[in-house]
Amino acid sequence: MATDPPLRPPTIDPAAAARWGRLVSGSGSPWLHEEIGRRMEDRLQWIKAAPRHWADWSPLRGGLEAHALVAKRYREAAAFVIEPEPGPAAATREALAVPWWSARRWQGARPSFDAPPEDGVDLLWANMALHMAADPEALIARWHRLVATGGFLMFSCFGPDTVRELRVLHERLGWPPASHQFTDMHDWGDMLVHAGFAEPVMDMERIVLTWPTAEAALAELRTLGRNLHRARFPALRGRNWHRTLRRALPDVALSAEGAGRIALTFEIIYGHAFKPAPRVALAAESAVSLREMRSMLQRGRPGS
Repeated sequence: MATDPPLRPPTIDPAAAARWGRLVSGSGSPWLHEEIGRRMEDRLQWIKAAPRHWADWSPLRGGLEAHALVAKRYREAAAFVIEPEPGPAAATREALAVPWWSARRWQGARPSFDAPPEDGVDLLWANMALHMAADPEALIARWHRLVATGGFLMFSCFGPDTVRELRVLHERLGWPPASHQFTDMHDWGDMLVHAGFAEPVMDMERIVLTWPTAEAALAELRTLGRNLHRARFPALRGRNWHRTLRRALPDVALSAEGAGRIALTFEIIYGHAFKPAPRVALAAESAVSLREMRSMLQRGRPGS
């Protein structure tokens, strides 16, 4: 069966994306991801539905503190954790283990690492994962299967203006791209609808972070992700390259605060969308899953 072409030509190297997905960081969740998670959790106040169960997609990178905030908001809801790779799953299980004496035991349901309910969860929380996916449309389709009918997806990711200063510098010096391409929020909305979600609401903000030195900026960037571009440098760079990068970065990323501080821009995209009841166009032969059939029977006959 033919499938629609991707909305944007992929620039991500799938093998590099897979390596990143398996990598386990020993430093916990990145600070920026936690901050974005806090801002995204605050947006839940505008959604009146109270989930009976929810799932957190890859909280080790997405934000362990953000996970705790959502669990606290929905204390009565069953919580599930989904880590696609075994290595991060083991680290997340250890990080979310709650000692008997901790107050966190009373701040929300203890997360389950078992498979979510067959009919899906009322809320799928996915903080800062989508922009690192080699096949984002396939990932969104997987998320759609995990969400229950009437439930919703809440996600965030980097947008096209992220680290624009670094990309300008690479272009100026004739180097390969500094990062893979980040997708515009309107394209994310189209992908959500294509996957079967409804009423997508997209929002965007820009955050400028500053550091005292180029070395400090580059060190934090390494905690946020990797350059997965197919045309990135094919091998390790040497000391001379690194020295050139450190010296040239202030020319394009000097903070208005002065004192030699480095400033980099991050575009943050927030989105949420609901999963409507399936609508199946009747033909001579129509195939639906048992899950879809149950949902249609609950709301009326197919196509109504």
